[in-house]
Amino acid sequence: NMIYGRNCEGKVIKIADIIDEIGEVVIEGEILNLETREIRASKTIIFCDITDYTDTITFKIFVENEEVGNILADLKKGGYYKVKGSAIYDKYDKEISLASIKGIKLIKEFKTKRMDNAPEKRVELHMHTKMSDMDSVVDIKGIIKRAKEWGMSAIAITDHGCLQAFPIANHAIEKDDPFKIIYGVEAYFVDDNLGDELAEEAHSEQEERIKKLKSYHGIILVKNEVGRINLNKLVSAAHLKYYSRRPKMPKSLISKYREGLIIGSACEAGEIFSAILEEKDDSDIEKLIEFYDYLEIQPILNNEFLVRSEKYKASSLEDLRNYNRKIIELGEKYNKRVVATCDVHFIDPEDEIYRCILMDYKGFKDADLQPPLYFRTTNEMLEEFSYLGEEKAYEVVVENTNQIADEIEKISPVLPDKCPPIIADSDKELRKICYDKAHEIYGPDLPEQVTARLERELNSIINNGYAVMYIIAQKLVWDSNDHGYLVGSRGSVGSSFAATMAGITEVNPLAAHYICPECFYTEFQSNAAGISGCDMPDKACPKCGSALNKEGHDIPFETFLGFYGDKEPDIDLNFSGEYQSKAHKYVEVLFGEGKAFRAGTIGTVADKTALMYVFKYLEKREMTKRKAEMRRIAAGCTGVKRTTGQHPGGIIVVPHDRDIYEFCAIQHPANDVKTPIITTHYEYHSIDHNLLKLDILGHDDPTIIRRLEDLTGISSSTIKLDDKEVMKLFHGTEVLGITPDDISGIKLGSLGVPEFGTDFVIQMLIDAKPQNFSDLVRISGLSHGTDVWLGNAQTLIEDGKGTISTVICTRDDIMTYLISMDLEAGMAFSIMESVRKGKGLKPDWEKAMIEKKVPDWYIWSCKKIKYMFPKAHAAAYVMMAWRIAWYKVFYPLEYYTAFFSIRASSFNYELMCFGKEKLENNMKGIMGISKEKQTAKDQDLLKDMRIVQEMYARGFEFKEIDIFEASDVDFKIIDGKIMPSLGTIDGMGDKAAALVVEAAKDGPFLSKDDFKKRTKVTQTVIDKMSEFGMLGDIPESNQLSLIDIM
Repeated sequence: NMIYGRNCEGKVIKIADIIDEIGEVVIEGEILNLETREIRASKTIIFCDITDYTDTITFKIFVENEEVGNILADLKKGGYYKVKGSAIYDKYDKEISLASIKGIKLIKEFKTKRMDNAPEKRVELHMHTKMSDMDSVVDIKGIIKRAKEWGMSAIAITDHGCLQAFPIANHAIEKDDPFKIIYGVEAYFVDDNLGDELAEEAHSEQEERIKKLKSYHGIILVKNEVGRINLNKLVSAAHLKYYSRRPKMPKSLISKYREGLIIGSACEAGEIFSAILEEKDDSDIEKLIEFYDYLEIQPILNNEFLVRSEKYKASSLEDLRNYNRKIIELGEKYNKRVVATCDVHFIDPEDEIYRCILMDYKGFKDADLQPPLYFRTTNEMLEEFSYLGEEKAYEVVVENTNQIADEIEKISPVLPDKCPPIIADSDKELRKICYDKAHEIYGPDLPEQVTARLERELNSIINNGYAVMYIIAQKLVWDSNDHGYLVGSRGSVGSSFAATMAGITEVNPLAAHYICPECFYTEFQSNAAGISGCDMPDKACPKCGSALNKEGHDIPFETFLGFYGDKEPDIDLNFSGEYQSKAHKYVEVLFGEGKAFRAGTIGTVADKTALMYVFKYLEKREMTKRKAEMRRIAAGCTGVKRTTGQHPGGIIVVPHDRDIYEFCAIQHPANDVKTPIITTHYEYHSIDHNLLKLDILGHDDPTIIRRLEDLTGISSSTIKLDDKEVMKLFHGTEVLGITPDDISGIKLGSLGVPEFGTDFVIQMLIDAKPQNFSDLVRISGLSHGTDVWLGNAQTLIEDGKGTISTVICTRDDIMTYLISMDLEAGMAFSIMESVRKGKGLKPDWEKAMIEKKVPDWYIWSCKKIKYMFPKAHAAAYVMMAWRIAWYKVFYPLEYYTAFFSIRASSFNYELMCFGKEKLENNMKGIMGISKEKQTAKDQDLLKDMRIVQEMYARGFEFKEIDIFEASDVDFKIIDGKIMPSLGTIDGMGDKAAALVVEAAKDGPFLSKDDFKKRTKVTQTVIDKMSEFGMLGDIPESNQLSLIDIM
C-alpha cells in the first residue's frame, strides 16, 4: 500500500504532540485538503492537510511532473494514510509542518463511527440543516447518508422558517430509494386569535399588529402533496406579510391551510413548554394543546440554560425532567402523541465546535456552553429518556416517531416535470419570423446553406418544445430595440441561426459568405473556415456590380442545441442597465401579474469568511492553532446560510394555468420588507429545470452604444467590422495621435475598449498580434477561459508551435478542428464538451486523435484546459467592443463623454479635472504604492485616471462644473469641452447630486445656507464646492451685516 517513498516504519504519534521541531515522526490521519503547484518546468509541490482529529498538520512533497498523476491516483482527499517525515519549522507558513517525506502508505479508516444497533430504529422529527440562518452546521446530504447507514427509515428536515434545504435533500436519494425524507419547518407561530378587537381591524392593520405579537416555535410536517403546496403558501405569507425580525406565521392562517400538514409543539420555545414554564392554568394549556397533533420532548441538557438563567424557576436537571414528564402527562390527558426529538444542529458530538464558532460570531456570550444538539442513535435516546421507564421511553422514542413517519407520504419537494409558459402558436410564429428575415436578407430563393441550417434548427427547436423560449426572447429583444437600445447576446445563443433570424442575436453563425443587398447573389467561401466574414476582402457583385455585404462567423449550432439538437437552449441576453427594469416589467406584461418572479439566491458562509470566524474565535480566547487545523474547523462552518438575494437578471416564469406555490414559496430578497421585489424562496437552480428562467442581465455596453448614438447621430448598425483604422488600436497608439510615453507607457490604444482594456488583455494583444476581427474573437475566447492562455496557448505561440489562428481559443474550435481531422463528429463533440469543462481526455479519445495525426501539442493543450468560452459569446462581445472602439477613433470627444458617464465608476473631479500635470502627480502617488498594498479604491481610481490621461494626451479638456448646467450623473459636451457630472465631486453621491439639479431648477441660491437647505448637501461638500468656485460669490448666510452693506 505504499504510494510514495519506501519507508513508513516507526511508532505513530498524535499530531497534537507535534509542537516543535522534533525530527522524524510517523503519523496517521485523514487527508482533508490537497492541492498541487507547479514550481518549475519539471517539478510540482503537492500540499496536503492531514488530521487525526487531535490536531491537523500540513505536509509537502516535491515530485517530478510526470509522477504527479500516479501519486494523485492513490493520494486523495478523504483517504486515510500513514505518513513519515520530519517535523520542521516552515519559513513560508511560519509554523511546524512535515517535510522530507520518507513515505506515504494507504491505511484503513481508523475513526470510530457511532452506529445505531437497536433492532427497531427511531425517526428524528426535528432537525436543522445549514439552511437555518447561522444556526446549524448539519450537512444535508451528510445527515441523510448517516440516517440511512444507521438503518433508519426516515428523517425530517425542520429548518427555522425556511424550506431551502428541500431540493438538496431531494437530490440526496434516488427516486426509488425507500428511505423517506419528511419535509417540514420549525415556524414562528403567532397566536392571532385574540378576539373581536383584532378581527374588526382593517387587513393592513391586522398584519402590522401580528408582526408585533410574540412568536413561539412550532413544527409543521408535510403529510402529502396538498400539504406541500399549503406549506409553500404559509411560508410565503410569513416572509411577505408578517416578517418582523423573523417570518411569523399566524395560527389562524395555519388553520386555513392545515390540510395535508401535521403540527407539533416544538422545543422549549414552543407554546406548550412556555406555558409550563410560566405555570399557566391547565385550562389555558388545554386551549393551546387543541391546536397540535403531537407534543415534543427533548434531552434535558438541550435546556440546561434554563437552570443557569435567573429568568426561570428551574434550579436542577430534575426540574427539566419534570417538565418533560408534565408534557407526557398532558399528552395522555388530551390524547396527543408525545415524541422525543434531538433538535439536531450538528451530526456528531465533536462537531459542536463549529456551532460554537457561529454563536460566537453572532455575539452569544455563552457560545462555548454548547447544548448537545447532536444526532443521537436510538439507544442513545432510549438511555436519555430512561427516567420515564422502559415502556414509556420506547413509546416516545421509537413507536410514536415511526407512527408519524408512517402517516406521511413519500413526496418530492420539487416537481419533476418541465412546465414552460405557453404562447399560442409560438412554433408557427417563430418559423414565420425566421423565414421572413431570411428572405429579407437572402432573397426569395434561399441558398441551400441557409435553408438547410434553418430547417435543421427549427425542427429541433419546435419538436423539443423550445419555440416558446425563442419567441419570448424575440419579444424582449424587439421591445428593447424599439426603445432605442441594442441587446447583446451571451453564452452560445449566437450559435443558433434561428436566433439570428429571429432577431435575438446579431451574431450570424453561418460560414463566412458574401451577400448582395441588391440582387441577393450569395457566395459561401470554402477556404474561409473558422474566420468571420468581415475579414474577407471587399468584393463587387459579379451579377449587378453592387458592393457585397460580408457575413458569418462559422459557429456550429451543436454548442447551443447539443449534438442531436435536443439540448435545452439557455438564452442569456445583455440589456442596457437603463432598460433592464423595463424589460423585467415587460415580462409581466407578457405573462400577467403574479407569473414572473426574480430568481432567488442563497448566500452562504464562504471559505475565507469561515476562516475569519475561526481566527476571531481563537483570538478572543487567546488560543493558537496551526493553519491546517484552522482550515479543518473552518470547513465545518462553510455553506451555512447567511442571507438570501436575487440573481442580477434572472426571471422565473410560471405558466398561466399554474400557481407558483406548486413549485416553491416566495419571499423578498434578504427579507427586505421595504422592497417590492419578490423572489423564489428556493435557490433558482433548484427549479430552473421546472420553470423557464429568463436571463435579463444589465450591461454597460448597450448603454454606452445608445449614448454614443445620441451624441454623434450615427447609428452603430452602420459601423463596418473591417475598418482598418479601428484595427490599429490593437497594434499601437498612433491612430490616436499619441505615443506610449504620453500615457504612462501603455503600448496600445485599447484602453477603455470593453474586453481589451485591461493590462492582462493588452499584454495578450501584444503577444498574439491580432490582424483582424477573427483574431480579436479568438483573443476574447482566450481571455475568458481558464488555463487556456497562460501556460498553454501563450507558450505554444512563444515556442513557435502555434499562432493565434491555430491554437485552441474557444470551445467550438475543438469540435470543428477535430472534424476537419476526420474524427467522427459525435466523438469530436464529446471531446469538446469534456475539455471545456476541464475534464480532459479519455484514453480512447486520445488514441483516436493520435491515429488521425492530431499534433501532440494540440492534445497537450486539451489536457491543460479547465474552462472554455463559447465562440458565439466572444463574437457578440467583440462586435460591441468594435463599435465602441470605432467611436473612440472617429468621435473621441463623444467617446470620452459617454465613457466617463457610464463606465468611470471612481471618477473624482478634484483628482482628475485640473489638467494633465496635476492628474499625473496624483497617478504617481497611487503607482508609488506596491500593487499588493493598493486598495480596491486605489486601483479603481487608477483605471479611470488612465483614460483621463489619454483624453488629455489627445488634446481634450474638462470644463468647470456649473451647478446650473451640469447633470447629476451624465457628463456633457459644452463649448468643445467635457463638463463632469455633479456626482464626481468627492462625497456628493448620486442622490445628493440629483437634489442639486432639482434645486437649481428653482432659481439662483441666495446664500450657502440657502444652498444647503434646498439641496441637503453636507457642509463638507459645500466647502469643497466653494473651494472649486462652483458657488460663485454668494454669501454664507441670508442675513446681511452692516459690513456687507458698506
